[in-house]
Amino acid sequence: MGPTYQAPAPRAAVQWYSPLPHGGSELALADWWAQFDDPALTQLMAWAQAESTSLAQAWASIEKARATLTTHRSGELPNVGGSASSTRSRQQLTANQVTQSTVSSAGLDASWEIDLFGKLRRNAEAASARIDARIADWHDARVSLAAEVADTYVQYRSCTLLAEVYDRELQSQTATERATASMVEAGLSAPADSALARAGLASSRSSALRQHASCTVLLKSLVYLTGHDQPELLTALAASGPAMPRPKGLRVAEVPAQVLRQRPDLASLERELAATSAEIGAAQADRYPSFSLSGSIARASTGSSGSAYTSWSFGPQLSLPLFDAGKRQAAVDSAHASYRSALAGYQAGVRLAVKEVEQALVNLDSSVNRSDESRRAAQAYRQYFLASEANWRTGTISLLNLEEARRSALSADIDDINLQQGQISHWIALYKALGGGWTPDAPTTLSRNAALLPQKNTP
Repeated sequence: MGPTYQAPAPRAAVQWYSPLPHGGSELALADWWAQFDDPALTQLMAWAQAESTSLAQAWASIEKARATLTTHRSGELPNVGGSASSTRSRQQLTANQVTQSTVSSAGLDASWEIDLFGKLRRNAEAASARIDARIADWHDARVSLAAEVADTYVQYRSCTLLAEVYDRELQSQTATERATASMVEAGLSAPADSALARAGLASSRSSALRQHASCTVLLKSLVYLTGHDQPELLTALAASGPAMPRPKGLRVAEVPAQVLRQRPDLASLERELAATSAEIGAAQADRYPSFSLSGSIARASTGSSGSAYTSWSFGPQLSLPLFDAGKRQAAVDSAHASYRSALAGYQAGVRLAVKEVEQALVNLDSSVNRSDESRRAAQAYRQYFLASEANWRTGTISLLNLEEARRSALSADIDDINLQQGQISHWIALYKALGGGWTPDAPTTLSRNAALLPQKNTP
């Protein structure tokens, strides 16, 4: 009973409408973070995937789905049960007459529902599809975890670079404040300049403190993601130095449909759609009669008389749903509604996948095109500040002009570092949008990998 399921064809454009990095050729995405060639990032990924609670939960969902399938498949086979008992009794008839007896019995019971209309098979089909969906969810959890770890790591590296910039500005501002105080004391500068220098120094100190606090917060996030203590984490971070990781390159498939097959979240939605389709057949089959065979055999004996007897029974049983006030038809309508909802969810997932890839491509292309200009601007503003500082010391420009040059140089340095971080974050977002290393050809029977999951409860 029920429809014959066919996976819907994704409605997607035949080409990207956003700029493609590196000509748009295809690249396998497995372990994409290895392209950063960053030992610290590789170590953090291994720790995070070994200690992740989200992956453990996703794996538990797989085990639960497999148990559900076993339950449904068991309904297609005969159920056999056995029983045995022994009873010892004593009866006092008169003051001098007592009788004792022992009654023993053993038996077997068996029943088998004949799946005439495919209700049990459809339920097993739905359960099998949900195993595939849960496996895809596990892969999706891996993709999301890897992207979160990589992005947090890049934010931390960017934060430390910004902290170095603020520390450098704090040192420069401290030197300026001391020089200004000396000039005011010597009568070579107005007292207002000293107030301006002190204000600039306080502002720089506040910015530096805020930046260091932000770095500590990101470090705590990495502790949470990896499940390792902060001292051990700092040791791992020291293996790569302060620079931000740089990917070697990325190539993108030209046709969105190829990318869609890489998305585990879409695979999960499609398998859930298949499950709801099978449940339509199960609900329709439940409206028809059910037929089962049952039988039993038993043997009993009485110890006092030594007699024994054997009994057996066997016969079919037919159950006809004559009147249920529309309950079974409502179940069919509900199954159809669930299918339509799952289909809409799958179609929305396809649209979201294309949108995420397109947006990541636009953001990445924009950051790449701006990176060179941003770097040149930061260098030029820094040179302008150094020249302004030299002119201020010779008295040719005012302290106000120097502070304006300092703010411009600081702002350019911050923009350049933020743009570098944004560019790498867009790389990571694009990898995630492309499926992040999952392939639809991965086997459905998974084994627990020591680098990915805890070792307990290995199936």
